Amino acid sequence: MFYFNSCGSRKVVIRNNPPSPQKKEISHTLKKEITPLKIEPLTNQEKIENYIEKFGPIARDEMKSFGIPASITLAQGILESGMGLGRLALEGNNHFGIKCHSDWNGKRIYHDDDQKGECFRVYKDPAKSYRDHSFFLRDRLRYSFLFEIKTTNYKAWAKGLKKAGYATDPKYPEKLINLIERFKLTSYDIKKSKPLMIKNPKNATRKNQIHTVQKGDTLYSVSRKYEISIDKLIEINQINNKTIYIGQELKISAKN
Repeated sequence: MFYFNSCGSRKVVIRNNPPSPQKKEISHTLKKEITPLKIEPLTNQEKIENYIEKFGPIARDEMKSFGIPASITLAQGILESGMGLGRLALEGNNHFGIKCHSDWNGKRIYHDDDQKGECFRVYKDPAKSYRDHSFFLRDRLRYSFLFEIKTTNYKAWAKGLKKAGYATDPKYPEKLINLIERFKLTSYDIKKSKPLMIKNPKNATRKNQIHTVQKGDTLYSVSRKYEISIDKLIEINQINNKTIYIGQELKISAKN
C-alpha cells in the first residue's frame, strides 16, 4: 500500500509486503509394498499323511475289537472320504460312504452316488463312523468270509471287499492295496486281535442280524438258512405279497 501527503510535500512510501507463505512440511509416508505370504496348498500326499496321523490310532483300536485290519480300514477311509475332505466326511462325519439302509434310525444326508440323491448316514463324530464301519462288516453275512482271512493278508481283504459288493469300482482292490503299500499302513496293524465276528449265523444270538437278498434267494431258502419261520420273516420285515428282491436287507430277529 502507498500513502501520499498533500501539497507536494515529501512523499513517504510505506511498503507492506504480504506475509510470505509458510512452507508446509509435507510428510510423505513411505508405502512399502507388502507381499502377502503365499500359502501353498497341501499336496494329496500331505493330505493323506495328515489323515493317517489323525485316524490311524482309531483304526488300530477298531482292529483290536473287531479283527478288521487297520490298514484296510485306513485305506478305505482315505478312499471313501476323499482324504477326509469329501462332503460326506465334512458334513456328515461319514468316512466310509455307508448308506442309510433299512436299519438306520439316525440323522441322514443326501448325496449323489450310484444314483441321484441317495441317503447316507450322519454321525456325531468320525470315531462313530469308524465304529459303524466295523459293525457294518461284522454283522452282514456277505462279509462273513473276510474274517476267515488272516489279518496280515491285506490283499485278500481288499479283493474280498470288492467281491462282497462294498464298491462297484472294478479297481477298488487295486486302489486299496496301492494306498496300503505306498503309505505303509500295515504299520498300524496289530499282530493279534480278538474279532467279535459272529461266524456261524445259524447259532447267532445277536439281535437285528441282517441278510442281504442274493440272486436265487427265496423266503423259504432264507428261513431254512437261519432256522426261522417264513411267517416270522414276513412279520419282522413287513413284507407284502411274500415278495423279496435282490439287494433287500432282511432282519432275521426282532428288536428287543
